[in-house]
Amino acid sequence: MKELLVRVLSGLLYIAIILFSMYAAQEWFLLLFFILGIISLREYIKLVNLQSGFWRYAGYFFLGLWIYYFNYLYEYHLLTYLLVVVVMIVNLSLIKDLFYPQSTTDLTRKGRAGLLYIIGGFLFLTLIPNRQDGFIPDLIGGVFVLIWVNDSFAYLVGKNFGKRKLFPSVSPKKTIEGFVGGFAGAVLAGFLIFKYVGLYPLWVWICLGMMVAVIGTLGDLIESRFKRTAGVKDSGRLMPGHGGLYDRLDSIIFVAPFVYCFLELVDYVS
Repeated sequence: MKELLVRVLSGLLYIAIILFSMYAAQEWFLLLFFILGIISLREYIKLVNLQSGFWRYAGYFFLGLWIYYFNYLYEYHLLTYLLVVVVMIVNLSLIKDLFYPQSTTDLTRKGRAGLLYIIGGFLFLTLIPNRQDGFIPDLIGGVFVLIWVNDSFAYLVGKNFGKRKLFPSVSPKKTIEGFVGGFAGAVLAGFLIFKYVGLYPLWVWICLGMMVAVIGTLGDLIESRFKRTAGVKDSGRLMPGHGGLYDRLDSIIFVAPFVYCFLELVDYVS
């Protein structure tokens, strides 16, 4: 009971800090996710065994540079679009490796390229609410709600009704029933966000819910594979009852480039 209480309280504090940063000001939001990005990078680098300090400090540098540059200085879209394509290619290669496992040596080599998946994930997470009309906190807030609802429904349905394993070689606790529950919950959340927030048509929020459920789950499985290879249960210990920040943000940083690309296409054709 005490462990559950600690888990709930730390989770509520985490949600409160994120929501406060979104609605306080864009600068607070960017600063928070730069800090969260640094911590997640540290955890990721340790997981994939990148011992050299070069990779760590290069990651910090490019994370800060890109978040500042693309949010404040860069006024054209070509470079942003090229970068999102590159990041999505890296993410797709990680999905491929999930289904066709490589050796530990190849994983370490992939880990270097995977730095782009972490850095790019946090960059496009900060760019999602940065629309032509300005900074829209309700948009990124809606994406986070989709993630949280998907995770919660997947956990509750999987715990109570889960029988068939989804990907036992990587994450033995995940079940097909849990995935279906998370998918349904995310779609329902998309409908409710459309009804009470709007911003985009219903079909856009439904598509976002489905993207979060499918691609976000793949991001979670990819992090689980890194942890299994490293022989650890959690990426860190920062959040009592939850593990590390990378454990909490693995889904959203993986799906963020795809969400950004999808919204750019929607805005372009609208």
